[in-house]
Order: sequence, then structure tokens, then C-alpha cells
Amino acid sequence: MNQEALYDALLDALYATFGQHPGFRVAHAKGVLAQGTFVASHGAATVSRAAHFQGQPVPVLLRFSNFSGVPGTRDGDPMASPHGLAIRFFPGNGQATDIVAHSFNGFPVATPQEFLGFLQGIAASTATPSDSAPLERFLASHPRARQFLDAAKPAPRSYASIEYFAVNALAFSNAQGEQRMGRYRIEPLEPSQRTAPLSAEQAAAIPDDYLQDELRTRLDNGPVRLRLVLQLAEPGDALDDGSIAWSRENEEVVLGTLSLDRLVPPEAQQAEQQRLDFNPGRLPDGIAPGPDPMIEARQGIYQRAMARRRQP
Repeated sequence: MNQEALYDALLDALYATFGQHPGFRVAHAKGVLAQGTFVASHGAATVSRAAHFQGQPVPVLLRFSNFSGVPGTRDGDPMASPHGLAIRFFPGNGQATDIVAHSFNGFPVATPQEFLGFLQGIAASTATPSDSAPLERFLASHPRARQFLDAAKPAPRSYASIEYFAVNALAFSNAQGEQRMGRYRIEPLEPSQRTAPLSAEQAAAIPDDYLQDELRTRLDNGPVRLRLVLQLAEPGDALDDGSIAWSRENEEVVLGTLSLDRLVPPEAQQAEQQRLDFNPGRLPDGIAPGPDPMIEARQGIYQRAMARRRQP
């Protein structure tokens, strides 16, 4: 199967799982957009010469989302996790670069071909009539995919109270040409932002859109601040497999602070979300793809998903 056919098959499996919802993303369909500013730390430029890491304030647009491809999924539903966070930086001169992350430290599989087997198994298990055998066969030989499915993913109290992981390793080069491999993590800036997740009973009883409502209320009371961290690779770390988490003992560099001060107005949310195509392969000078095959695959899948979403 060539790449184009593989990407189409991956999208077909996602649509088979979540159904057709015109105008919405095939996954992470329900989301909310917030605006603000990113200011890089002094250490960011030592890691990368990318324009948005040089210290000047950079406008940002963030999309917090729920995992499910069904737009009406309740925020407290288990299918809302892992939650997503996509960030677009606007460093100037008409340029933009993106980070796409989610609230689980790892991806279910290592390669696009494995991802197809995983999604096709899920699609078969949710079909009518359902067939769980393909998914069980896949999980029997892919323990990290089983771990991804089985891991507890409790509902957070806020989109701003949890960590998000961009699980694909990237190559960061500074002005001197020195290169380090790393993965992004986005986390609450203040310890007080970190709150315990909801219990299953609380999640079942809470309003359908509580995460969006909570974020709106939080912003009404002041900026929401998140920290962008780069976890640096150590010898022996998997650079080509996003399903393997790196040790939290690895050296880290705080790249800067995201300060969010407002939501996109309600009347513009739907149109703006329809227009946006966050893509982890949209990288500036100073940041390049690592050897992880899912980076190129995600770029191709996202581009195709955007084209399908725009079809009448």
C-alpha cells in the first residue's frame, strides 16, 4: 500500500469509528479556541534558532479539545479522553508553526502501518454488528496499544489543570548549529492550577460542556498561564517510536510561557475551527522532523482530513 492509500485508509477507519459529521474534525471534533501570547525563556534560544524562541512576544491561538470524533460527546464522557491541545504560533512575516499534543504520555503505536491495524480493529469493534476479534488480535501483539486503551484517563476539572504531550521527537538546532533531540510537554505554570481529576460519579453528573464553561470563567478572572517544556533525549531513548515514553528524569529546558487572555468570540468559534488546520509537520527553521515515521504520516493524514472536512 502506497502512502496516499495508507493515509486514506487511516481516515476511513476513523470515520468508520466515529461516523460522518460534516464540518467537524474526524477526531477531537469538540473543542474551544483561546488566544494569547507566548514569550520564550532565555534558555529557548540556546536550544533552537526558531523565530518564536528568541524572546519577543508572539501571538498564539490554542485549541483545547476532547478525543472523540463525535461533536456532541459530553466533556465528562470517558471517550473525551485523552484531551487534546493544539498550539499555533505566529512569529511574524506571515509565518506559522504548530504543536499538536494530547494528555497521555505516548502514542498507541510506532508506525503508520500499525496505526492502521489499531484503528481498523477499533472500527470493527464499534460496527453493527460488532466484531472484537481483529482488535484483540492486534492488542495481543502490541502491548503498548493495549496500555493506551486500558490506562485510566479520568476527566480533568479544567483544560488548564493537566499536562499535554507532543509525543514525536523533533530535532532542535540553535544559531551555532548545535542539535538536540526533544519532545514537547505543556503543563500548568502554577502549582495551584494542578487539581485532582473528577471521580467517575462527578464526571457523570457534571454539565455536558463544563470544560469550555470552566475555561471561560477562568479567563474572566485573569490570564491562564501554561509552561512549554522541552524534554531532551538521553542516550538510548527511542527517537523513532512515540509509543515509548521517556524518563521524567531526563534533562528539560523550559522554553517559555503561554499566557491566554480570552476565548475566540462564540459567534466566530465554529468558522475559525473549520478554517484551522493544525499540523505537527508545520515546522520552522531551527526545528526539523526526527526519525519518527509518524511525523510525516500525521502531516499527510491531517492534510487529507482537512480536505475532506471542507468538502460540501
